[in-house]
Amino acid sequence: MLCIIGAIFTLLTFPLLSVHAVPALKSRQILAQVITKCTKPNTVALTFDDGPYIYTTKLSDILTAAGAKGTFFFNGDNFGCIYSPENVASIKYAHSKGHQVASHTWSHQNLSSLSTKQIDREFSLLDLALHRIVGVIPAFVRPPYGEFNDRVRRVAAQHGQKIAMWDFDSGDSIGLTPQQSKQLYTDIAQQRPSNILTLNHEVQATTVYDVIPHAIAVLKAKGYNLVTLADCLGQKPYRSIRAPRTGSWSCA
Repeated sequence: MLCIIGAIFTLLTFPLLSVHAVPALKSRQILAQVITKCTKPNTVALTFDDGPYIYTTKLSDILTAAGAKGTFFFNGDNFGCIYSPENVASIKYAHSKGHQVASHTWSHQNLSSLSTKQIDREFSLLDLALHRIVGVIPAFVRPPYGEFNDRVRRVAAQHGQKIAMWDFDSGDSIGLTPQQSKQLYTDIAQQRPSNILTLNHEVQATTVYDVIPHAIAVLKAKGYNLVTLADCLGQKPYRSIRAPRTGSWSCA
């Protein structure tokens, strides 16, 4: 009699456990999509890492004057605190001009070397900052140094963000001279691939004042549309859009 009762208990209980446990296990294993190139023909996404910085507004103006849109991957506390009055104004300005803002995480650490909790903090603090400043939570994140692993991809997926890489590097962060970077842009424009997803750094004065004006000229001459990352993918740039908050915050 006890054996029969035990068997019935097993049949009734285990299916219930499997229904709930398996989806929970799968949800923990979801990995964020990794973007390495644009998908729309005839588009170029000019993207910029490491800001906000003293050149953000100028770069925004250069792009806008050329009828181009850029994508700014902002840090929270790298080249200065994102909450400084100057940086807040720069981010609001770029966003108001129709440029895309995205995440480069909080403090520009190699995410592959961090724990899940530390990675989550890097994501969360930057998302909160952009939500406070311009009312958006980005749909794209670029890991510092381009370094990520499955742990980073899992955290990105939990934040509803895709990892954005690139297929063209201007070399401005690895010691190339402005002339060398400009030649790379000339070469890629002459090759005329269907689309290009670029990597640049807005903290380099020569990038802003010399390389990017040249890049815009040679790419437009080949008939490319210079658009945001989201536009070159045909996707939405933000997970959510709300009214920005008012207040005073610090990076401490």
